[in-house]
Amino acid sequence: MPKSLLKLILVGLLSAVQPSGVSAQSVIVRVIADHTDWVYKIGEKAIFSVEVLKDNTPLKDVHIKYEIGLERMAPVTTGDLILGDAKQIINGGSLKEPGFLRCIVTTNIEGKNYRGLATAAFEPEHIRPTTEMPEDFLAFWNKAKAEAAKIPMDAHMTLLSDKCTETVNVYEVGIQNYRLGSRIYGILSIPKKEGKYPAILKVPGAGVGRYSADISMSEKGFIVLRIEIHGLPLTLPDSIYKKLAAGRLKGYPLFNYDNRDEYYFKRVFMGCIRAVDYLCSLPQFDGKDLAVAGGSQGGALTIATTALDNRVKYMVAYFPGLSDLTGYLHGRAGGWPHMLKDASRVTQKEIQTSKYYDMANFARLIKVPGFYSWGFNDETCPPTTSYAVYNTIKAPKELLIIKESGHQYNPEQRVRMDSWLQEKLTGKK
Repeated sequence: MPKSLLKLILVGLLSAVQPSGVSAQSVIVRVIADHTDWVYKIGEKAIFSVEVLKDNTPLKDVHIKYEIGLERMAPVTTGDLILGDAKQIINGGSLKEPGFLRCIVTTNIEGKNYRGLATAAFEPEHIRPTTEMPEDFLAFWNKAKAEAAKIPMDAHMTLLSDKCTETVNVYEVGIQNYRLGSRIYGILSIPKKEGKYPAILKVPGAGVGRYSADISMSEKGFIVLRIEIHGLPLTLPDSIYKKLAAGRLKGYPLFNYDNRDEYYFKRVFMGCIRAVDYLCSLPQFDGKDLAVAGGSQGGALTIATTALDNRVKYMVAYFPGLSDLTGYLHGRAGGWPHMLKDASRVTQKEIQTSKYYDMANFARLIKVPGFYSWGFNDETCPPTTSYAVYNTIKAPKELLIIKESGHQYNPEQRVRMDSWLQEKLTGKK
């Protein structure tokens, strides 16, 4: 994609998320590491600069507090100081092994708390997983797939005429999954023009709710299926999703996480494969070009689906969850949903179960090209855990780092994801 076109798209996306008449946060705590890329060699000192701005003007005589340490771990250095006329410099120290050192700064302005952070990377390309792959890992998942494959798909497809466009048809899809009577739902968009098209399965981040059709990608000539994972139709009132999120499905990422056969994500992983079954059954599918994409929880679902299903030819995973879950048992951050964060209380069953759902183990099975991305300031899916997975993958791979980014999609990431998928699935840039 030409740089000029990419710039125009980014400007448009930024305008979309920043409507006219709506101002950004007036007070910003800006924390910056002194290396341009925020990357250091082991033994080098990371120096952080701090300033507090109001309406883009630096404030003076502001009281700040800071803490420095590994991601999501107890800080090793804390302090407070008064900002003078210039940026305040804080010596963050160094690390003796690969990992990330985070500086978090807080302040209170006119009764309101503000916060900023920066995270220094120390030789992240050398981060390795702490988890171990069980000897029967493949046997466990092959058995799960074989049992799930016996369940009839019993697919239902309903045209959503109010969602269709001149060039794209939109459907709600319901598919039987995992056990008789258990279903997953999705929203499917297909070009109206007769022909054969590549397919993309988009898997969701954590939460409970509806998803809209990916009209823009279908307008470019792709079949796109966006699924939910809880067995809920995507046409329910918003109040129902909110009630379920606060009730029956509250805390679902931890449901039965001490039992490898009953852990919530076993059904979910099989549902992703069933969604691939469905895409491959569509008469409009070209029969060969299929990709999976998602971020956070969806990043994990992408990796697991790709590892378990050789029909997937390309993948895009952003800040993946369920990654190196046992990190907490080794003095560093573990992956979302952080079920092992209290190392003193975890059980052997919980540890053992985590190994069957850890993306670091699925990563060993990846054989197809992938595009990956995350930010150093991600506090939900720590970059240490993402690198532990990425560094394990031997297949062709590309990595986009947006160093200041936290746990959200950056406009550039969305543009790069779609353009990468388009290039790989069609051979056209």
